[in-house]
Amino acid sequence: MEIIQLRNRLTQVRNKLRSGQLTLGFIGGSITADSGVMANWPEPVARWFVETFPQARITVENAAIGATGSDLAVFRAERDLINHQCDLIFIEFAVNDYLTPSEQRMRAREGLIRKLLADGRSELLFIYTYSQRMYEDMSQGKVPASIAEFEELAEHYSISTVWVGLYAWQEVKRGRMTWDEWLPDGLHPTHRGSLSYGQCVIDYLTKDLLVAPEAALGDGKRDSSAPLAAPLNSNHWGDVHTLSFDEVQLEGPWLIRRATAHMPRVDQILCTSAIGAKLSFSFTGKGLALAFDYGKKSAEFTYRLDGGSPITTCRDRPNWCGDSGWFRIYWIADDLEDGPHHMELEVVHGNREECTGTNFHLGLIGIVK
Repeated sequence: MEIIQLRNRLTQVRNKLRSGQLTLGFIGGSITADSGVMANWPEPVARWFVETFPQARITVENAAIGATGSDLAVFRAERDLINHQCDLIFIEFAVNDYLTPSEQRMRAREGLIRKLLADGRSELLFIYTYSQRMYEDMSQGKVPASIAEFEELAEHYSISTVWVGLYAWQEVKRGRMTWDEWLPDGLHPTHRGSLSYGQCVIDYLTKDLLVAPEAALGDGKRDSSAPLAAPLNSNHWGDVHTLSFDEVQLEGPWLIRRATAHMPRVDQILCTSAIGAKLSFSFTGKGLALAFDYGKKSAEFTYRLDGGSPITTCRDRPNWCGDSGWFRIYWIADDLEDGPHHMELEVVHGNREECTGTNFHLGLIGIVK
């Protein structure tokens, strides 16, 4: 597989640049997020646009969040990207989706793609970064499954892709940089590694936007005004929405708070720290997910769906996570019969050594239609 797969010219992006305005959107994990500490790969890419098209006003909407995957992104797409009228959206989830079951990540990814393409405004680009879990496959010349599945979607929807992880891998093999200059922890690139990723994306953009930009690509070119292709997976999550906290019934001491600075992609949080506090709500759909401001001081909870047997959560707390600040999704169900359902929930401690608090901070109730 080649590093750059050029499947569709960025015709709309080129037109927006000529008109003098372009909005870039980024979504992915910590490798893509705007950390405020170190410039990740989107920074050199954005600077390239400013340098190369000085007549255009470039706006950046970086919606990436560390330790999150495409299953949470599909619920955030409208708020964080579509409503900001992004013209070119870079999607980076090959790493953070790696341990998600294949069916679930394919439903989420295709749902995200279809939501972003639905109004015909945005053009997409897939970016494949690297984690150490990919080493065995790549050392044998194979394409990791998480990337191969993205390629299926890219072919189907005529979306170009850039395998920046392979580009950096080859730089190490050629002696242009050392492994520890790339990503010493096996996941997060250093400044040098991020520049490598960024340069690879810039190589693609140069090829697409500057070198013979009017050249046709043949029958694979997607017409943004045409209807979307039929889905590969009929159970994709393209029809999702969030449930307002106003529709939740509460019992006990609850507050709705404005999100704190470490949760910039959440407007409000429904919160309590009281063991025994309860909530309930009804919804119509075939899937339900909850997303939290999560960490070592987070409570667990017991829930009943449609009056079934109670289930008590027991979520892991990795050493790297803090007391809070991880926007973490928890799936209640993703394969329900499409129709009305009822959810009941009670806050519990967790009764484990690693549970050091009882903070229940709910940031999102996601419904799959």
